[in-house]
Amino acid sequence: MPAHGLTRRRFLQSSAAFAALSALPACSLVSASRDNGMWEYHLSAEPSTASLVPDHQTDVLAFNGKIPAPTIRCRQGEPVTIHFTNNLNEPTTIHWHGLRIPIEMDGVPFLSQAPIQPGETFTYRFTPPDAGTFWYHPHMNSVVQLGKGLVGTIVVEEASPVVFDEEHVLMLKHWHLNPQGQWKDLAIPRYSARMGTPGEWGTVNGVHQPKYELQENATTRLRLANVDNTLTYPIQVRGADAWIVAIDGNPIATPRRLEEHKIAPGMRLDIGLVAPKAGANVEIMYMKGRFPFLLASFTTTPSTLVEKPLPALPLNPVATPDLANAETRHFVFEWAGAITPADKQGKGKHEFWLMNKRAWEGMSKGNIPEPIATLERGKTYIFDLKNVTQYHHPIHLHGHTFTVLEMDGKPVTPFHTDTVLLGKNGHAKAAFVADNPGRWMYHCHVIEHMKTGLMGFVEVV
Repeated sequence: MPAHGLTRRRFLQSSAAFAALSALPACSLVSASRDNGMWEYHLSAEPSTASLVPDHQTDVLAFNGKIPAPTIRCRQGEPVTIHFTNNLNEPTTIHWHGLRIPIEMDGVPFLSQAPIQPGETFTYRFTPPDAGTFWYHPHMNSVVQLGKGLVGTIVVEEASPVVFDEEHVLMLKHWHLNPQGQWKDLAIPRYSARMGTPGEWGTVNGVHQPKYELQENATTRLRLANVDNTLTYPIQVRGADAWIVAIDGNPIATPRRLEEHKIAPGMRLDIGLVAPKAGANVEIMYMKGRFPFLLASFTTTPSTLVEKPLPALPLNPVATPDLANAETRHFVFEWAGAITPADKQGKGKHEFWLMNKRAWEGMSKGNIPEPIATLERGKTYIFDLKNVTQYHHPIHLHGHTFTVLEMDGKPVTPFHTDTVLLGKNGHAKAAFVADNPGRWMYHCHVIEHMKTGLMGFVEVV
């Protein structure tokens, strides 16, 4: 069976497929339509239950009440309308991670929109300029709302369709559950001050080590999304020659052989492969030190497909940085380890992380902190990113796409990404054109790091 919805081949075979989205299975949107070149969806967030650990039920927070959440599919350059209703008992928003869209649609409470109150509906409207694999999640009470299940993928088809025989969306997440499916602590301060609090129950699309089928000889696109709060996944593929074709939704100019590639929280990886002959197994592995962990597997089945090369992906229309006239801004990410005094309720606010000697102050209506940088619209900037800690920090910038120039002091073949992974004492240089006006969040995507100081925003004026 296909992973997380229809295979792309089956989805595209029918000339009426795009107009028949209501016929998609439960893990796709139950209320959707496409008319006159515009996509329209209805989405909600609510408490629900899911059988994440077999034979046990867990109380979760879920989009449209489902784990896995719906995969939203749309097309590059075509308008999208998403009517979102908050059925939680607390405010929320939706951030469309990696999409270069107007600030009013970015889903950051107070900075770009008012929090969506329980029972309210907010309509998101945007036209995605880039094709690729993206995802969506709240930007409120993030440790809990993401940790308990409010994560989903958004797939933006190329303006001119690129057809693989098979396509599979794989959302990677470890849940903070015990063997009976009951919740454990989502954040423990002594871990928040280090790597973050890891979940113990690993799933792909909400299932532990799922098994799928894949037609032999099928040109296959695997869209991996790390929607975890904490864990970085070093990825390997066993049983087939696999190629990296896109990083964080952005195709790379020349696909390269996948040996091992790390995807941190918030990051995505598109893998291309040709399925081996029937009866073979293709395994997606999480290389956890010396102990590889199976994430998902595919068994190949007989088919009439003939072996052929993988399709090529067109590059996204990301503005080319003017490096000769770029201005460099320096950012240092470090550990503070301070604990502020307890509040009137006896609860302490933890501030473990600093960006340029500053911990995120938080914000509320009428109380927006100063930006960590003010940028001139249309100008090229190089962000010099230095991690002076021993823990991973995936640094994400809203509303823009980086062009990575250097990693750990060495030039790299430039590639586009919205999240730069800094390893232990890591250093990177990433350029971009500040061409999207607004106040854009800029933070580590290890959620506990973000919530305990490693966040700010840049303002493009």
